[in-house]
Amino acid sequence: MLGGIWADLADLVLPAECAGCRARRSGLRHGVCPDCVTALRALRPRPVRPVPAPPGLPPCHALGTYGGPLREVLLAYKEHGRHAVAGPLGALLAEVVAAAVGPVRPVLLVPVPDTPEAARARYGDHLGRLARHCARRLRTAGWPVRVHRPVRALPRPDSVTLDSAGRAAVAASAFRARPGVVAAPRGSTVVLLDDIVTTGSTLAAVSQVLTARGLPPSVAAVLAATEKRHHR
Repeated sequence: MLGGIWADLADLVLPAECAGCRARRSGLRHGVCPDCVTALRALRPRPVRPVPAPPGLPPCHALGTYGGPLREVLLAYKEHGRHAVAGPLGALLAEVVAAAVGPVRPVLLVPVPDTPEAARARYGDHLGRLARHCARRLRTAGWPVRVHRPVRALPRPDSVTLDSAGRAAVAASAFRARPGVVAAPRGSTVVLLDDIVTTGSTLAAVSQVLTARGLPPSVAAVLAATEKRHHR
């Protein structure tokens, strides 16, 4: 463990509705109740892999399954502008990065970019904000870390209703390298960041753009992984 993460949840008194369980309680810290903090604290990063995995998807680690308090806190952050949970979520993402990378070494964090339209709908660049908090936590623990934004997102249709093939087709044409992208500093591990992995198409598409520009990601780190439902 990187240490000190849960002290963040005692720094600031915020709204009475818990971002994790929606219960109304007094004295919430960072908008998360003690029960939800306990549930989140029990999660441990682990390797995950969509089935089938799209070509180009790097090894991926997630904090937990997309459900319960983790899902609710992520939704509160992304869809309802609860920015107070960005610090704790970024610290949790740092835990995932540390587990995915292994021993302390120089790391280049590359968050998956949002389109301008998505950023406006989500109260700002939600993943960029998480990446900054993640980097801050890692630096505090002694990691040499940089956040790099070498990829831009192009306008694309909403992929919520698409199947795996449809998501892959949309993702394949949704990202471009920014001009002037250079190779990672020697000895750095490139880590691709996202909040949720579903089919892996977005991570694979961004990874392919980065690889073509000399920045191949070694791993991807996400907060949550969806579980494929099997219909009977």
